[in-house]
Amino acid sequence: MPTGPPTRCAEPGCSTLVPRGRCEQHQRPAWAGREDKAARYGISSGRWRTLKRLITMRDNGCCYVCGTEQPGPDDDPDGEYQHELDHITPIFEGGAAEDPENLGLICADCHAAKSKAEAARANRARRKAR
Repeated sequence: MPTGPPTRCAEPGCSTLVPRGRCEQHQRPAWAGREDKAARYGISSGRWRTLKRLITMRDNGCCYVCGTEQPGPDDDPDGEYQHELDHITPIFEGGAAEDPENLGLICADCHAAKSKAEAARANRARRKAR
């Protein structure tokens, strides 16, 4: 499949050549311009931390997709590699926002893959609805 020639980065004033869009330096954060969890789900950050603590204890700190254990404080003093709290069934597909049965810990790699698949499903559903 033929590709077009490289173009300049879409950021004003940047002359870096890229296949399309923005260069690495000017990529926008994935959630830029979106609401925070409180606005999206109606859950305060304190409530979200409480739910994460409860689910971490219930699941023994393991990812519900691949089973990897969450690193301990000695291995991850900054908390940079801690598992995230995730809605097993996305809210847009009818999952409950605060139901512990719909929440689980997920590692960053599994979360990225799952989020990508969910975004694709949501986009397909949005296109069908038109």
